[in-house]
Amino acid sequence: MQDSATDALSLLAHLEAAAIAAAGFIRARAGDRAHLAWREKSANDFVSDVDTGAERMIRDALLRAYPDARILGEELSPDATTSAPLAFIVDPLDGTTNFLHGYAEYAVSIAAAVRGELVAGVVIEVPTGDRYTAVCDGGAFRNGERISVSTIDEPSRALIGTGFPFKDVEPLAVYLPQFAAVARETAGMRRAGSAALDLVSVACGHFDAFWELSLAPWDFAAGILLVREAGGLVTTVSGGDVPMSHSSILAGNPVMHRWLANTIAHATPARADSFTNVP
Repeated sequence: MQDSATDALSLLAHLEAAAIAAAGFIRARAGDRAHLAWREKSANDFVSDVDTGAERMIRDALLRAYPDARILGEELSPDATTSAPLAFIVDPLDGTTNFLHGYAEYAVSIAAAVRGELVAGVVIEVPTGDRYTAVCDGGAFRNGERISVSTIDEPSRALIGTGFPFKDVEPLAVYLPQFAAVARETAGMRRAGSAALDLVSVACGHFDAFWELSLAPWDFAAGILLVREAGGLVTTVSGGDVPMSHSSILAGNPVMHRWLANTIAHATPARADSFTNVP
């Protein structure tokens, strides 16, 4: 496989087709939520047959086109590696709890990585059908129209997205001082429950920055490519490169990314690593 723009666009076309089909499947099941079978994977983390059904659709479609690819998927193959020549990172339903409660903030997220480097990504906001796409060095788009991060550079005017610890509440001891420090200086804070859509909001300029202490690669892979291609920065909360594994995420326009990183660093308690091992 060549690393050309043509190949990236071809990959994106397959990602979009798979994501659109999965979004249609999810949307068709949304009216039957009361009869869905769902279970708790871990504390406060749920999965339904809609998640697994959508992931099977995506996996089958992508492997038909690229039979030698690896699939890193939240439900069916969460331990797969992304270091293969071609890997797809799949969240079939980001915001499962929202979906199960009829709260209209959930998405399909798929990214493609070539030898560990993100080259294409798509996020579909299922309730609206809005489609967010990016290829490496090709810009970021909403329904075919170019998007960009915000130009706000004053914290007092900034709207910040976040995700608080919910599977394991121990990191709240680290997170809550960060939340308080950011809330004191900004115009508002939002937490809607889908990291993929939070990153979309950064890419579109609706959020000026976003952070979360622990996310899986399927939560953020497509979203961080969108933010970067929209002119933003994405790192770990400590400013490092984001690995394609469980990680913290800090994203924003360049000015607000720097401000949020500094604010979080000063607010983080000493010995934070005793509560979380996420960088």
